[in-house]
Order: sequence, then C-alpha cells, then structure tokens
Amino acid sequence: MLAIVNTCAVIGLDGQIVEVQTDFNPRAALPSFNLVGLPGLAVRESKDRARSAIRNSGLRFPNKAYVVNLSPADIHKHGPSYDLAIAIGLLAATDQIPLHALDNAMFIGELSLDGSIRHVQGVLPMVYTAMQQGLDTVYVPESDAAEAALIEDVSIIPVQSIGQLVEHLYQLNPIEPFLPLANGQDADSPLADGIEDFADIRGQEHVKRALEVAAAGNHNILMSGPPGAGKSLQARALAGILPTLTMLESLEVTRIYSIVDMLSQDEPLVRQRPFRAPHHTISQVGLVGGGSIPKPGEISLAHRGVLFLDEINEHSSKVLEVLRQPIEDKIVTISRAKGSITFPANFLLVGARNPCPCGFYGDPLQACSCTPNQIQRYQSRISGPILDRIDIHVDVPRVDFDKLMGEARAERSRDIRQRVEVARSRQTERFQDHPGLFANADMSVSEIDQFCSLNDEARGILTLSVKKLRLSARSYHRVLKLSRTIADLDASAEIQVPHIAEALQYRPPVE
Repeated sequence: MLAIVNTCAVIGLDGQIVEVQTDFNPRAALPSFNLVGLPGLAVRESKDRARSAIRNSGLRFPNKAYVVNLSPADIHKHGPSYDLAIAIGLLAATDQIPLHALDNAMFIGELSLDGSIRHVQGVLPMVYTAMQQGLDTVYVPESDAAEAALIEDVSIIPVQSIGQLVEHLYQLNPIEPFLPLANGQDADSPLADGIEDFADIRGQEHVKRALEVAAAGNHNILMSGPPGAGKSLQARALAGILPTLTMLESLEVTRIYSIVDMLSQDEPLVRQRPFRAPHHTISQVGLVGGGSIPKPGEISLAHRGVLFLDEINEHSSKVLEVLRQPIEDKIVTISRAKGSITFPANFLLVGARNPCPCGFYGDPLQACSCTPNQIQRYQSRISGPILDRIDIHVDVPRVDFDKLMGEARAERSRDIRQRVEVARSRQTERFQDHPGLFANADMSVSEIDQFCSLNDEARGILTLSVKKLRLSARSYHRVLKLSRTIADLDASAEIQVPHIAEALQYRPPVE
C-alpha cells in the first residue's frame, strides 16, 4: 500500500515541500527498510526512531518490506523534523490511519522513542511554505505551536505524541487548533534588557544628535574616543530609539531566528529590533554565516536592527572586509559547491574605536604614549572602502566631571524615538511605490536623484565641499542620503543649506 505525507525542507530561509512516499509490501519474503531521496545522517536515523516510537505507542509495525522516498530526491534533507511525517507514512501505509486525513496537511516534528513529539527548529518558514502551497492544516510539536500560529490562514494542531495524533485523525479524541497569540505592538513598551536610556547618559549632546540621525535614516555610524567615554553605552542606547518593528518586519526577523533556533517558546514573535554585539575574535563564518549547511551569521541576526562592533580596530581586517557587499546590497550570498543561499542583512552598523592603541591620542587631559607609526598602523586597520561606507563619523570626548555628577536627567529615549518614528513615517510615505525601500539609507542612485532635491544655495555648498573634501562618488551619494534624513527630522520637503552642512560635519576629516 502506498501513502503520501507532506512535510517540509528548509533551504536558507525558504521552505520546500517534501513528499514522504511510503510503500509497504506485506508479501516480501525478507524484512527490509529502505530510506531514499538524499537523506542526511539524522534523517537516516529516523527509521529507527519511527519504528521504536510506533511500537512503544501501542501500534503495529509489521516486520515486512518498506520503501520510503523523500521527494524531490535532488534536495538534501537534514535534521530530525522529518520523523513525524515518516512515522505517519508508515502508519498510513499499514492501514492504521485513514488516508483522507492526510489531505492538505503537513506534519513536522522529531520523535522520541516513547512516541512523544519534540521541538524542531525552523517551524515558522515551514508553516509559511504550507500556507503558500495551499495546505490548510499543519501538525507541529506542542512546544512549537505558538511559533507556528504566527502564520495566519493555517490551522495549527499542537501534538504531544503519536498515540494522541492517531486518535485525532480518527476523530476519537480531536485536538483543538492552537489559537494565535495577540500580536499587538506597544510603541511605549519598556526598553529591552541590556538597552540603555538616553536619559541616563550625561552630556555629549552632539553624539546623541548623531545617533538620532542614524536611527532616523538607518545610517551607519562610527564613534571614536578615549576609553571610558561612553561609546558602548551610547551604542546600546541607540537600539532604544529605533522605530517599533512593523508586523511584516517582525515576521521577517522571526523567520531568521527560527532557523537558528533562538526563539522563545513563550514569546516566539520578535518584537524588539535586534541588537547584536559580537566579540572581536569572531570568524568570517560567524559574522556573515556559512557552514556545510549554511546558517545565518551575526549580520543576518542583526537584520532590521543594530550590529555593534565594539573595538572595531581589533577585528580581523579580513573579517571587516567581508562587510563590504552586505553594507551595500543589504543581503549576503553564501556560495557552496551544492549551490548558493542568500540571507537578508539590512542592518545599522555601529562601530566604536579608540583613536590609538593606548586610547588617548588627542585627549586634552592625558598624554598619548603611542608613536606616530603605531597610531597610523592602528587606524589603518579599517580600510578606506569600509570607512567610505560609513555615513556618520563622530568623536566621543570624555565627559566633564560636573556633568557626570549632575542630577539633571537628559531627554528620554522615548521622546527621541517619537521624532525618529515621525521621520521614518515620512520615508514610508515617500517610498510607498518602491517596494524594498524602508529608509533613506536604502536608496539607490536613481532614487537619490528622484527624492533628494536641493535648492540652488545648498547645491552650491555641496559642490564646493565635494571638491574640498575630495569625496568619492559613494561618499557624495551618502551625504545626499544623510541630508535627506536630516531634512526629514526637520520636517522639510527640500534639502537646505543647514541640512547639507550638518551632513558634511559627519564626514571624517581630510588628512
């Protein structure tokens, strides 16, 4: 008897329907179990888990001949998420489950030997694929039901064990579909753990202004200053003034975190913008992603959020250079012999560095102990092309003692975020006919020409500045995008001289 059960493979961030085709031959002289269709090691072990789970659930496993084909056979299958579909296929082929109960359904889950069904990673993209392919019911482990229910228009059945599932399929003890959680977003929600409030940061108003501009247009920023000046503190506060994630962005980020199994079972939807701060010893694979089975790296985990590289000069130059393409294209493509996989990587890069090895070059209170050659070598660890891709360069001086000990609190992150969200709303309205554009930093050259209009005086100032500062074509366009963001914060339809002047102040000095 032949039975066909639907499950799903995950390739990158996308799902691919896999048919588990099970053929049972009760007349075979010798017992056998053949699993074909490019199964990986964990998938080949599924037949042993399925056999024990079926028997320990009080169901029959005739010792005859089985052939299980995972179709399409040209896709490599990895992981234990195929266990449940294989077990259901075996039960259906041996006439222990009604075949009509398998129509328009998908089965996802790992099996324990006692028949219970365990958590698997990547449930969200699998359920999303089921919805796209017109399947109306998905059976998932009970622990993954909240994550699966983030996809609408699909009935999610949370399952604890094979025995419970068989009773449900026979309508003996039906399982109630999982009701989706409320997905409302609160713009005034408290800051996430580890995120600082600007109200607690004394002084350095020009740095806060630069961070506000960066948040309003999703512009990359590099902060330079002596040790203890508050660069890391300000970077962590930046995440608190970014606009609230839209539902579309939340689902986009949640899919990435589902693939790497970093979602909370109690609160699976990612509601806060990611803040990733990898250590400077991170490898290229850890930063951009990769592996024999490619997985997202830190730049994809920071998608729609902040990638903070503290002590950026201490990162390997080879690691930093791999950021060139993701910063420009907002995606990262990982190529392997078996094919290429593309992950999203639209992040706000925040770098922090000391001006020299000792950290006190240019400090008015403490003398620098580094030689000019040491300073030059240290600063050259970040290449010109990387610096050219950073829109905002800002110095972070040490805070005066009087300000540090003052009792007056600064402006709250909540108030700054309101201005940022107003500026972002202008950008959303501006780019409503341009899918894929979310912020000014995402604009290409054609969109810059269309949306970054200058008056004559501003154009003259920019022309003179380009020649004096020897700006590259990329830097010129980044100044225009930055000016557009400053104009949005100023509620100005046209870029004016003050907007150009402020944007040029954020360029690194010409040596």
